[in-house]
Parts: sequence; structure tokens; C-alpha cells
Amino acid sequence: MTEALIVIDVQESFRARPLWQTVNNPEVVPNVQRLVDHARATGQAVIWVLHSEPGSGGTFDPANGFVRLMDELVPADGEPVLVKTVHNAFTTTDLQHRLTVAGVHAVTVCGLRTEQCVETTARFASDLGYQVTYVTDATATFPIPHWEAPEDQSVAELLADPRTLAAADVVTRTEYALAGRFATVRTVAEVEKG
Repeated sequence: MTEALIVIDVQESFRARPLWQTVNNPEVVPNVQRLVDHARATGQAVIWVLHSEPGSGGTFDPANGFVRLMDELVPADGEPVLVKTVHNAFTTTDLQHRLTVAGVHAVTVCGLRTEQCVETTARFASDLGYQVTYVTDATATFPIPHWEAPEDQSVAELLADPRTLAAADVVTRTEYALAGRFATVRTVAEVEKG
């Protein structure tokens, strides 16, 4: 197998947060499932990655029970579920070793947050020499608060703040930064067509 699908942070930690109501792509989970189904049907490796912040007390703290795949997504036998503690999926996991042993040279990335964990994984994979496909409609994100906004800002305050970076702008900027430099940007339908 020379290709792998890496599903990043599609976990209940996000759905447990109030910010989930602002997700830019409500179809992210079904679209991820389509990619998983396609990868399995074409003999690609599927690797699941979760984000964990032990001891943080928040939704990414494993002690609170949300660091698990979203309930609709179920790994098949033999599909690893890796747990990372930094943004990219490589640094605190054995992902690169797994890909090397399997002879993988091309990776497809998708998941949550567009500009954070998915983008950094795409860039890191590119730096390691992998051919990278970034699937934009199997990825989702949220509005980004201004760096001077209070940490306890409510969702309503976030959305009302004119300094907030809209999720649509985050997606556009991420695609612009990745396309043709670090990754090929495609849709689920384009991946399915081959």
C-alpha cells in the first residue's frame, strides 16, 4: 500500500464545546466517512489521530471522556488510533514510522481544525517528502477570536466582535497557503473519482 488517509482530530472534544455551533462545515463527519469508505475500498491505510491535553481540565483532557472519535466514526480492525499532544500528527506519535514501514509515499489529510492541526500536518508531511492531498470539504474549523479578545468570551461575543476572523476566511487563507506549495487541494468528490 502506497497511500494513506490520515483523519485528524474528528473527536467529541470539539462537539462538547460551545464553539461547535459555529463549525463552518456541518457535513464534515459524513464527508470524512466518505473518504474513509473510499480509502478502505481502494486498499489505502486509514490512520486515525486524536488530540489530547492531559491535565488541562478541558474537553481535550482524557480524564473528561471526550478524547474519542465522534460517535459516527468507527475504526476498522487494524486501523490505528494515535494520540498526539501537539498540533501536527507526526511529532508526538509514531505516524512517520508507520507510514515508512507500510511504504506509503502519498497521504490524504482531513479533519478538524482546518488551519491548525490539519494544515500543520499537511505542511509537515510535505516537508518529509510525502505527496499530500488536502480535502477541503472533509475538513472544518471555527471563527478565530482576535488575540486581544478575552479568553472567557462567549460565542455571541465572538461572533459580534468585528476583529474575529470568520471561518470562511480561515478556509480561504489555508487553501491559498497550501495549494501548489504543500498540497493538492481537492474535494471528496474529486478524491472519489480518482
